[in-house]
Amino acid sequence: MMKISVNVDCTPEEARAFFGLPDVAPVNDMIVSAMKERTRENIDTLSDPKIFWEKAMAASGQGMDAMSTMFNTMMKQQDPAKKK
Repeated sequence: MMKISVNVDCTPEEARAFFGLPDVAPVNDMIVSAMKERTRENIDTLSDPKIFWEKAMAASGQGMDAMSTMFNTMMKQQDPAKKK
């Protein structure tokens, strides 16, 4: 049995271009700048633990409701009784 190893020395940008992957740097920059702006707008919330946790708990409850709805929908679609 023979093993062959090949080491390629290239930058992440060169590897991305070689494999034909898109350059997502502009999208990443846009997302980061939007997150920075939201942080600036909500800095009072981030500095006050009471407000922060009130908003975090409200958001997590909505997320759990959405996940529950999604699972219920998926289970109804997979119900073997409905396929008959």
